Amino acid sequence: MFIQIFLFVLISVAFLTLLERKVLSYTQIRKGPNKLGVMGVLQPFSDAVKLFSKEDSFPRLSNGGLFWASPFFGFLLAMVV
Repeated sequence: MFIQIFLFVLISVAFLTLLERKVLSYTQIRKGPNKLGVMGVLQPFSDAVKLFSKEDSFPRLSNGGLFWASPFFGFLLAMVV
């Protein structure tokens, strides 16, 4: 039951993202995502494959804690300023 709900939510979010892209493309007077499938229906699945196939890189000779904490400190500094 949990897996079915989880899959339903994932697919719903994917197609809501496609709907958002379509609306934004019509407001900007362009065609929008239409490269994959009929009217871009396969675009969310292409985005998911691209997301999961991205490689997470980590420099070997760096300080691991500082490597992961530095984006947080940069964001904190931007918000404080």
